[in-house]
Amino acid sequence: MQPQIPERRRLQVFPSVHGGRSALTCKYRCGDACSHDVPNTSDNEYLGDVIAKALSRRGLFKGGVAAGLVVGATGALAGSAAAAETDGASSATRWGRGPKGLDFDAVAPNRADAVSVPDGYEPQVVIRWGDPVLEGAPEFDPENQTPESQAGQFGYNNDYTALLDHPDDRRKKVLVCNHEYTTESSMLPDYDEAAPTEDQIRIGLAAHGLSVVTVEEDRRTGALTPVVGDGLNRRITAETPFVISGPAAGSDLLKTTADAEGATALGTLNNCAGGTTPWGTILSGEENFNQYFANFATMTDADQKAKLARYGFSGGASARKWEQYDPRFDLEQEPNEPNRFGWIVELDPYDPEWAPRKRTALGRFKHEGAGPRLARDGRVVVYMGDDERFDYMYKFVSKEKMKSGSSRRAREHNRKLLDEGTLYVARFTGDSPAAEIDGTGALPSDGRFDGSGEWIKLASGTTSYVDGFSAEEVYVWTRQAADKVGATKMDRPEDVEPSPKTGKVYVALTNNTNRGTGSNAKADEANPRNANKHGQILELTERRDDPTSLTFGWNLLLVCGDPAAADTYFGGFPKDQVSPISCPDNVAFDPYGNLWISTDGNALGSNDGLFAVALEGRHRGLTKQFLTVPIGAETCGPVVQEKHILVAAQHPGELSGASYDNPLSQWPDGPGSIPRPSVVNVTTDRFGSIGC
Repeated sequence: MQPQIPERRRLQVFPSVHGGRSALTCKYRCGDACSHDVPNTSDNEYLGDVIAKALSRRGLFKGGVAAGLVVGATGALAGSAAAAETDGASSATRWGRGPKGLDFDAVAPNRADAVSVPDGYEPQVVIRWGDPVLEGAPEFDPENQTPESQAGQFGYNNDYTALLDHPDDRRKKVLVCNHEYTTESSMLPDYDEAAPTEDQIRIGLAAHGLSVVTVEEDRRTGALTPVVGDGLNRRITAETPFVISGPAAGSDLLKTTADAEGATALGTLNNCAGGTTPWGTILSGEENFNQYFANFATMTDADQKAKLARYGFSGGASARKWEQYDPRFDLEQEPNEPNRFGWIVELDPYDPEWAPRKRTALGRFKHEGAGPRLARDGRVVVYMGDDERFDYMYKFVSKEKMKSGSSRRAREHNRKLLDEGTLYVARFTGDSPAAEIDGTGALPSDGRFDGSGEWIKLASGTTSYVDGFSAEEVYVWTRQAADKVGATKMDRPEDVEPSPKTGKVYVALTNNTNRGTGSNAKADEANPRNANKHGQILELTERRDDPTSLTFGWNLLLVCGDPAAADTYFGGFPKDQVSPISCPDNVAFDPYGNLWISTDGNALGSNDGLFAVALEGRHRGLTKQFLTVPIGAETCGPVVQEKHILVAAQHPGELSGASYDNPLSQWPDGPGSIPRPSVVNVTTDRFGSIGC
């Protein structure tokens, strides 16, 4: 039996839902980042002057999205493409078979409180917030949650997801998932934002971090079932010790009252996307860490205050009030504590005894994730995006080469690769005349948004390549170092992933409505629209397919939005035959080389979803929607395998006005329940190959 809530907390119908993120999500996820001034005030424009003509406001895609909200019927997972169809969206279903991996009926845009999938596919909830992970953890009881129970249960707001082979049992797999942030007002009964209790704060700390969960696979249906208490199962929280490793470890910039050596940090915060290394460890990006710290406004260290402002710090008390019980979140008491967040962390899911690491060689910023790739010479390259308006794209190239094999010596060697190497930031140049990039999104005369670029060295080991910065300062204040060398301001570079098939690198640029406004940077060829609310996908090709190269070519694969609008582009594919897509966030690849994109904050009025895009041949640019997540949710952490597609449905029902007493979704448990972020597994109804 699923946990029930009292009658007073039944789903409420509300009059309208605006596209994009809700105010509630903005508050708890990123500390209302978009309502604050842009942190990047540098003058880094290298693509030439452009005409300052703002993009005209556009309505919903032609034919509209169903304005009605599906509520109260089942609160269930299921929903076919036919059931989700809305008027005017039938053009999204007219491709025939298409390339291998994309042979499914596109799901139409919708506002259903369900996971909607194509006909012939089955969605299954694998694990939900509060489900037991560790031995002895209790069943979820939302009215009686404790810090101790949450520390043994699946955390809140699942994001990046990996599904790995189990080391000892072919019938099992290992699921790893990030828990980005908590929404206490929706999680906890009797929550007072102005005066949370110590237990409520400790529940929030325990609901952050990561989970490692062994799952058993049903060979007939493909269903995945958690194995509670398995020896590999772990919960990493905001209080788990992390080793600070790499060239900045031990720096005075990382020392605190509790850690005079600058060597051990407690916890990980706001973990967004990630990556899986060639040696089988998990990388996870710490993103909007600034929002957890209080009393920036009254800091007395002017230099530290100015540097923290570049990372979006502002204001007095934090939203969650953790500083009331833990002094490390009070900037007046511990001004260096925030320097211990904003890193890529590395976790070994196969070794519970190995303490997770914060890899300082990869730089400190608002990491969305980390996309690793091996170079031909055996060195590892990691691509990264800094998820902030007008921030940058980075890569890291290791000094040492990966050792093959599974011996203990090889594993120990490989688990140190990310501590030594060179950190770079990207500068993009367009190849079209400046007058042709006017901010409207109109294609230049050569019919493509494209150009070249270079990777600019920032630091390597103890050597800094940035004037006025020591190497330690480059790693801790990476944004300022990148400002100094003239990196290109991008439209929120989030997930950055190399294709396993071609080596080309794909960048999700989610949106940037500040582009071209006021004194902010105007459109350039890589970011061609002012007031960009729908985002784009950039394709990067490095010289001679060598990921250690210092030069690259690039083009925009997609300029997202309403296909009927003049300012959109789908790789040259006919726009009347694609699914509408808005606000790309994470990317993944299927076994056939197709790109899959999950969205966050769809500004076209539909629920967020997962989309497949063909990259080669006559179908290049074909974009088909595979699923939508429930009302108010975001599509995170896509895993696309031959027979499994996993998504993390984050913050279902997180709409303005939602609270524990007024839930605006009943997914996944149905009527009478509160919404619970969950990992969903989609398979064919006969557990066959997906999209074939």
